[in-house]
Amino acid sequence: MLSSNLIRSIFMAWLLFAAGGASALDLSSFSNKDQVGSLKQALTQGAETAVKNLAKENGYLGNDKVRIPLPENLQKMEGLLRKFGMGKYADELVTSMNRAAEAAVPEAKNLLVGAVRKMTVEDAKSILTGGDDAATQYFRKNTEDGLTGKFKPIIIKAMQKVKLAEKYDQFAGKGAKLGLVEKRDARLDDYITRKAMDGLFLMMAEQEKAIRANPLEATGSLARKIFSAIKL
Repeated sequence: MLSSNLIRSIFMAWLLFAAGGASALDLSSFSNKDQVGSLKQALTQGAETAVKNLAKENGYLGNDKVRIPLPENLQKMEGLLRKFGMGKYADELVTSMNRAAEAAVPEAKNLLVGAVRKMTVEDAKSILTGGDDAATQYFRKNTEDGLTGKFKPIIIKAMQKVKLAEKYDQFAGKGAKLGLVEKRDARLDDYITRKAMDGLFLMMAEQEKAIRANPLEATGSLARKIFSAIKL
């Protein structure tokens, strides 16, 4: 088993080579195509893993990092309702919002994989030599508009299925009786869509960080082939 320090050293040498820099390790037998191909394998795996983990039941709701809370201007009302023993209305609303996100996130897979396929050599070099979330930022730049268009109709449909609007009305109605809310909050479908994407990109950034920290275990067969041929 290679040590984590050695793995990181190998990975850094690969980054230097991909960027055109000198390296003490012999990677010259691998073409740009192979190097980009191995990166694509890693990014595809990371994207698919992030989507899979979020799409399951409680993928959002059960993960403190990505759970979608009530909109900020309703959170004060939530606290006060709980003091009056009405916390179930807040809980039902939060659960329904997260269920809507879980229903929508599978739509991200094809868009993310498509962005990987369109990646150029220059894109790859920018990712390899960029920060820990360089790939995630690439995905966000190239898929965010498409994801919005894909997510929103599914979120609206999921909202209808779980009667989210009805739950919101119950929640807001209780708040109105206590003088805590005067009018309906901004559109919940926009809010849930935005937060669902934020959660997706956060999980992708974590996958990317893991890949960079331990590429031999995290990437696909082509990357393993490249690393196994390196002569120390």
